[in-house]
Amino acid sequence: MRSMLALLLTSSLAAQAMGQDPLSSQAPPPTYPVADRLARLSAGFGALDRLFRDFAEQGQVPGIGYGVIVDGKLVHLGTHGVRDVGRKAPVDTSSVFRIASMTKSFTALAILQLRDAGRLSLDDPAERFVPELRALRYPTSDAPRITIRQLLTHSEGFPEDNPWGDQQLAATDRQMSAMMRRGIPFSTVPGTAYEYSNYGFAILGRIIANVSGVPYPRYIQRRILGPLGMRVTTLEAASVPSSRLALGYRRQDDRWVEEPQLPDGSFGPMGGMLTSIGDLGRYVAFLLDAWPARDGADSGPVRRASVREMQQIWRYNGATVGRDSTGAATLSAGGYGYGLGIRETCRFGAVVSHSGGLPGFGSQMRWLPDYGVGLVALGNLTYTGWGPVLDQALAALAATGGLVPRQPSPAPVLLTRRDQVTRLVATWNDALADSLAAMNLYLDEPKPRRQAALARLREQVGGNCRNEGPFLAANALRGQWKIRCDRGDLAVAITLAPIEPATVQQLDIRPSPRDEVLAPDPTCR
Repeated sequence: MRSMLALLLTSSLAAQAMGQDPLSSQAPPPTYPVADRLARLSAGFGALDRLFRDFAEQGQVPGIGYGVIVDGKLVHLGTHGVRDVGRKAPVDTSSVFRIASMTKSFTALAILQLRDAGRLSLDDPAERFVPELRALRYPTSDAPRITIRQLLTHSEGFPEDNPWGDQQLAATDRQMSAMMRRGIPFSTVPGTAYEYSNYGFAILGRIIANVSGVPYPRYIQRRILGPLGMRVTTLEAASVPSSRLALGYRRQDDRWVEEPQLPDGSFGPMGGMLTSIGDLGRYVAFLLDAWPARDGADSGPVRRASVREMQQIWRYNGATVGRDSTGAATLSAGGYGYGLGIRETCRFGAVVSHSGGLPGFGSQMRWLPDYGVGLVALGNLTYTGWGPVLDQALAALAATGGLVPRQPSPAPVLLTRRDQVTRLVATWNDALADSLAAMNLYLDEPKPRRQAALARLREQVGGNCRNEGPFLAANALRGQWKIRCDRGDLAVAITLAPIEPATVQQLDIRPSPRDEVLAPDPTCR
């Protein structure tokens, strides 16, 4: 990491040599500090294979499929066990499993696609597109009408309905309409709390059909699955060849009992989809490829900015403290985006995921946007519990040294201000000080006091001061570095103001031990 970041010390001069504006606030995309990252991660795939095989055997899961995604590509696939117990038919990468609630992210993508096309707004009342909702009896007279955004984030006020929702997949459009006209009870006032609602996502599917004029399954196939090359994925189990269909099982009286395949109907948008590990890996690769934000072609089928938007926390649902699979204490806080769950953790920062569970099946997809790495897993045992083994898989990848986050890149103006501050520390100059200071800097601490404080520091650390070691950018316009002088070091941090050209609004300088290695801003404070 140090060798790569040290290159940033000369980037201001390099920018000038390449004709770039040294006062530009436009930063290049963040980069990885490890050049052989994929090779390192690949060295851990054997350990992952063992983890997943042991998980299936110890958990008595008939069959599993799993995959690893790196930088928008599915780089490793694995399978174990059987998709059909009676025929002892093995799972392969084209075997098709039910993914249940992971369907919700496809529904969210379709809504965002329609939003981007100007067909709806996320803050539109849902009843504008689903007339059956107009007669709902709200819990209070001041309750807002349910919006599309609230449906996307499980904050429309409907009660949690996992046991009930699974059994609604066969409901027809007519039956669902009758259900809505009879009314929907509220457990909370819309817009005030998170509560997981399958019903809400079924209504989103109705919105997609009514706005587009195309049935939900056909819309998803034509506008999402087809463009992504997901040729195996479907919403109807009956359309999957028997040679590829994974049968679902529950464990009862020390034997596997086959669960019936649930049909697709009006509640399909909340959990009706079936897919293979290959297709699911391709899907997560697409979602992961939205990071980082960048210039260049945006080929869709949904805009990169919108795909990133669905991976943000839009409804907070609390924090938890526990221990991970290694026994280390963990803090996790987060909520729901659009069809996806997002947690902020001390270990990895943002973690995006969604699980899926129905009678006979359990699945999960999980990825780390800042690391460019994701995992997918499918199983044909009721509510296959993937959480612990995916924790272990990420720990195994971290042990390779290749699981590292992108580092923010400084804008040229940040490097220019760094160099100016270093010159100011070495030798005070009023004109230089005035040229780099934002209008607040001397109001916060008068210039004579800053000059005197620097003089005292120079007496302590000596002369011949110059930049030393890596420059750590927290973002395009904030960073820290060390200055080495004859008798000691200084740690310096600056934040630039929101003006063009950007000047220094905050300047902190302190003595630093020679052996101190500056660290990025901590994830957990």
